[in-house]
Amino acid sequence: MRSTSNPVFRNLQPQQQGGGYAGFGSAAAGAGQFANQYGQQPPQYPPYGGQQQPPIPATRPMTIDDVVTKTGITLGVVTVAGILSYALTSANHNLAPLFVIGGGLIGFILVMVASFGRKQDNPAIVLSYAAFEGLFLGALSYMFTGVEFGGVGGAGLIAQAVLGTFGVFFGMLVVYKTGAIRVTPRLTRMIIGALIGAVVLALGNMVAMLFTTDGFGLRSGGTIAIIFSLVMIGIAAFSFLLDFDAADQLIRAGAPEKAAWGVALGLTVTLVWLYVEILRLLSYFQND
Repeated sequence: MRSTSNPVFRNLQPQQQGGGYAGFGSAAAGAGQFANQYGQQPPQYPPYGGQQQPPIPATRPMTIDDVVTKTGITLGVVTVAGILSYALTSANHNLAPLFVIGGGLIGFILVMVASFGRKQDNPAIVLSYAAFEGLFLGALSYMFTGVEFGGVGGAGLIAQAVLGTFGVFFGMLVVYKTGAIRVTPRLTRMIIGALIGAVVLALGNMVAMLFTTDGFGLRSGGTIAIIFSLVMIGIAAFSFLLDFDAADQLIRAGAPEKAAWGVALGLTVTLVWLYVEILRLLSYFQND
C-alpha cells in the first residue's frame, strides 16, 4: 500500500510479512495480517472427514457503509461540541483561550496516542478526540469572527467555511472516484514533500513571530498570507486523495469492521485542518 501524509492512516495500514502491504489482489492475506495486528488469531478447527475445514473469521470485513457511519458519528460529535463551545465562548469570552489551547492540545495528544499506539480503532479515543476538537473549533471560530477579538463576519463567515470545507471534500471524492487524478507513488511523494515544507514554514513563522510582529508574514493577512493559505488548502485537498486511497485499500485488504473508526479519525483530522485554513483565508478578506 502506498504511504499517506496522514499519520493515522499510515499506522492503520495492514502489513504483510516481509514489510510489504497487502495489494488489491491479496485480500485474504491482508485480512490475516490485519487480524494479527489487532491481536486476533484465526481459530483452528480439527479436520472433519479427512479435510481441513476453513476457519470462520472472528470479525466481518470493513465496508464503505462502516466508514460512512463511523465518520458521520465522529463529525456529529465534533459539530455538537463545536456549537456548545461557540455558545459558551459567546457568553464568556474568557473561555476562548482555554478551549482553543486546551482542546487543541488534548486533541493533538489523542491523535498521537491513536497513531503511534495503534489505537485508531478505539471508539473511545476517536470520539474523545472529536469532542475536544469540537471545543477547539468552536472557540477558534468565535475568535476569528467575533468583534471582541477583532474578527468580523460572525456566523455567516463560519457557514461559508463549513460549506467550503465540505465542497472541497466532496469535490476531491469525485476526483478520486472518477480517476481524474490517480494516486501514484510519485503523487504521494509530492504531497508529503509539500506538506513537510509547509509545516516547516509555519513553524519557522511561529518562531519568527517571537522576535517580530508578523514573522515571515505567513499569517499576517497580507498577500503573502493569502498565498500561503491557498497553498495549505491545496495540500489539504490533495491529502484527501491519499486518505481515500488508504481507506479503499483497507477495505480491499479485508480489514476488520472496527478499523472504520481509524478511517473516520483520519478523515476528521484532514477535515479539521482544511476548515481552519478556509476560515482563516475568509477572515483575511473580511478584515480587508
